[in-house]
Amino acid sequence: MAMNETQTTPSVPDNLAGEVASLRRQISILLLALIVVSGTLATYLFYQSHSLGNDLAVLEPQAREMIQTYDKNAASLQKFVQDLVSYGQSHPDFQPILKKCGFPTTLAAMTNSVPAK
Repeated sequence: MAMNETQTTPSVPDNLAGEVASLRRQISILLLALIVVSGTLATYLFYQSHSLGNDLAVLEPQAREMIQTYDKNAASLQKFVQDLVSYGQSHPDFQPILKKCGFPTTLAAMTNSVPAK
């Protein structure tokens, strides 16, 4: 009786085929979602790059103007620092302030520490 009896439970290969088909659907859905997310991210980054490029083009002339202004004022700033150092040499009470601000206390030290252009 056990030999001729038919099995009522599904066979193992039919069950595995259903599982494999389900996994293939899930992978396809996940790949499609990955493509959509990647495309969205690429579009967003392209937009940001384009937007920042436009902002940079607007700010570049202002930055160049600021650099030119600094270059024009660099000589007067250097003269002001030299005046401060010479004042510190003639007034010893002022030297701690120069040290605190990071300025040299002698003119000889100042000319040695100033980078050449």
